[in-house]
Amino acid sequence: MLKRCRLSKAIQNQLIEYFILQVTARSAADILGIQANTAALFYRKIRLIIVEVLAREAGSLFSGEVELDESYFGGVRKGKRGRGASGKVPVFGLLKRGGKVYTQVIGDTKSDTLMPIIVKKITPDSIVYTDCYGSYNALDIAEFKHYRINHSLFLQISTTILMGLKTSGTKQRGFFGNTMGFLKITFPCF
Repeated sequence: MLKRCRLSKAIQNQLIEYFILQVTARSAADILGIQANTAALFYRKIRLIIVEVLAREAGSLFSGEVELDESYFGGVRKGKRGRGASGKVPVFGLLKRGGKVYTQVIGDTKSDTLMPIIVKKITPDSIVYTDCYGSYNALDIAEFKHYRINHSLFLQISTTILMGLKTSGTKQRGFFGNTMGFLKITFPCF
């Protein structure tokens, strides 16, 4: 349980159950008869605990077949979409086939930003799958076996190689679409 929490153990357990069931903090507060800010604070503390535990596990290296991709998160904005859209938060992800996922909020998607993460998180001689984005060109001369997947050629095939990360990003965007958005500094908590 959480330290320094004034809520009863029964309320804490119910809030954890609602958190797992993806009930919003406001709805959980209404059901339990507590203040919405109290439930929101409790949810945030749960997320911080999850981030702390995952950060301890994040030291492990990826090996074998690993997929890399970047995605953009943020509220609905008019104007440009995708890469280069204003107000969006770029997130870089690594997916070990049949295994773990590692994501990191990044300032930009340039090669100078991505390569240190890749070198730090993936063992040499691993097979790395990416899309045709130019930032991944440095992988061709690195110690990885690099394969590019051209999405435009495989658009009609339902088993596209990079669908693991894309599906994960779509689920996250769907989740954020149902909330009031998020702050860039709190993104790792989601």
